[in-house]
Amino acid sequence: PDGSSHADASITLIHGGPLTILVDTGGPWLRPHLPKLLSTHGVTPTDITHLVVTHGHSDHVGNLNLFPEATLLVGFDLSKGEGIYLPHGLASGVPLVLHPGHLEVTPTPGHVRAHVSLVATGTSSGTVVVAGDVFESGEDEEEWEALSEEPGEQRKSRRRVVGMADVVVPGHGEPFGVVREWGWREEEEEEEGGRRGGEEEKKKEDEEEEKE
Repeated sequence: PDGSSHADASITLIHGGPLTILVDTGGPWLRPHLPKLLSTHGVTPTDITHLVVTHGHSDHVGNLNLFPEATLLVGFDLSKGEGIYLPHGLASGVPLVLHPGHLEVTPTPGHVRAHVSLVATGTSSGTVVVAGDVFESGEDEEEWEALSEEPGEQRKSRRRVVGMADVVVPGHGEPFGVVREWGWREEEEEEEGGRRGGEEEKKKEDEEEEKE
């Protein structure tokens, strides 16, 4: 009745290789449960080498101090140790490679400006994108725009994620597979080309008006 809602974000563990990564850490209300959940996979908080927080909302970014030894990426902020911030190119659109050929973080703005997703390639399920709130869930078409700071940018990010992923882990809810129909890429390229053509035509009209 008061308009409030409940949200528990997805928490994704990636381990078995040279890095042990946790993508998003849930809300602070999950603190008593998170170490227990990790232990079911034979992992302790000190085993985590990297934390990747897709964005800074409270249901995704709680409990960071459970992992003091991990390299930490929150949106576009990358740090390790006692407040040592590291350079990278995420804000300029350049992915951050964590494990060459296997794991990288890519910028996916829209839900918030500094939003990132983790891309895992070569898994038994193909390419898996842990997408945070680029996708609220597998059936969010009626709700995601109302939750987005920049819907236009998020729409581009959603298309890019679907274009690269075989499986998407959304910010809330179960992972879902991506099914592509024949010709889907050509249709998107035509749509994108049409938008660019319209923008170029508008630019020409503006330039002609200025000359007059």
